[in-house]
Amino acid sequence: MTRYRIAKMSGDGIGPEVMAAAVKALEAIEETSGVSFDFVDLPVGDELKARTKVALPPGTIEEVSKSDAGLFGAVGDTAKEVILPLRQRLDLYANLRPAKVYPNVPHIKEGVDIVIVRENTEDLYKMIGDRGEDWGINIRVITRKASERIARFAFDYAVKEGRRKVTCVHKANVLDKTCSVFREACINVAESYPGIAYDEALVDACAMKLVMRPEAFDVIVTTNLFGDILSDLAAGVVGGLGMAPSGNIGDKIAVFEAVHGSAPDIAGKGIANPMAQILSTRMMLDWLGQPKAAAAIEGAVVDVLREGRVLTPDLGGRSSTRDVAEAVKAKILSKES
Repeated sequence: MTRYRIAKMSGDGIGPEVMAAAVKALEAIEETSGVSFDFVDLPVGDELKARTKVALPPGTIEEVSKSDAGLFGAVGDTAKEVILPLRQRLDLYANLRPAKVYPNVPHIKEGVDIVIVRENTEDLYKMIGDRGEDWGINIRVITRKASERIARFAFDYAVKEGRRKVTCVHKANVLDKTCSVFREACINVAESYPGIAYDEALVDACAMKLVMRPEAFDVIVTTNLFGDILSDLAAGVVGGLGMAPSGNIGDKIAVFEAVHGSAPDIAGKGIANPMAQILSTRMMLDWLGQPKAAAAIEGAVVDVLREGRVLTPDLGGRSSTRDVAEAVKAKILSKES
C-alpha cells in the first residue's frame, strides 16, 4: 500500500463543494487500488481572512511543502494573497492547463486536445507597482532563467506525452523588452528537441485562432498573464471552466486545482460542476506516478459524461454536485468489480 500525504485547501465559495466531490473520487481509488491518502486540511481564503485577518496562515506553505502533493479548491478576493504566494514561494513554476473535449459537453469543435503550459512565477504577477490618485503602474518581469525553464518543461512534456508540436505565444512585436527574452529562450530550447515541431504566434492572433482553428495547436507555452487569459478562452472552446483542471508544478512539489474561481453566485446551491476538480485529481495521480489510478479517474468521468444521465446545470442537466461525485465514484468502483 502506497500512502500519500495530501495538503487539502478547500477555500471559499464552491471550493469546499467541489473538493468534497474530488475526495469521493479518491476514496474510490483507495478501495480499488494499492493507493491511499492522508488528507491534511489547511484553511485559506476570504472567509478565513474575515475571521482572522489572515488569508494564508503562517505555516501553511511549510505544511504543503511537507506533503506529497496539494489539492486546492478556490478562493475569491484573496487569490493574490493565497495562490500567488503558494506558487511563488514553493517555486511551482509550471502551470499545466489542459483543454480537452469530453463526451456530451457543449464545445466549439470536435477533437480539441490542447495543453497550455504557463510560466507561473513572474510577469505582472510579481505584484510590483504603484498607484496614485489617477494613475497606476505594474511592472512586468520576464527573465531568461524562468523562460528557459518553462520552455524546457513544455518540450519535455510534449516528448513524454507523445505530442507533436510546441507553440511559443508572445507579443514581442510590441512588448519588445520582455517578450523578446521569452521568445529567444523558447527558440534556444527548441533547438534541443528536433523531434518536436516548433512555431510561434502573437497572443492576439493566437486568441482568434483558438476559437476558429483550435486544431492548429497542440502544446502552447507562454508567459504568466497570457497563459491565464488563453487558458480561460481554451476552456470556453471545450465546454467551460467546469471542465478545466490544472496543476501548479515544481521540481519537488505540486498543487492541483480547478481553473474556475469561487463562483459566489452559485456557492451553497449544490449545483457546481465538480468535474474540473475531479480531473485535477487525475493530474495529481499522474504526477505522483500512479498512471493506472489516474486513468481510472478519467475513465469514470468519461463514462458519466457519455451516459448523460447525471450532469450539472452548466452541462444541461439537473443533477447536483454530490450526485455527480457519487456517479463518478460508482463508476470507479464498478470497474474493479
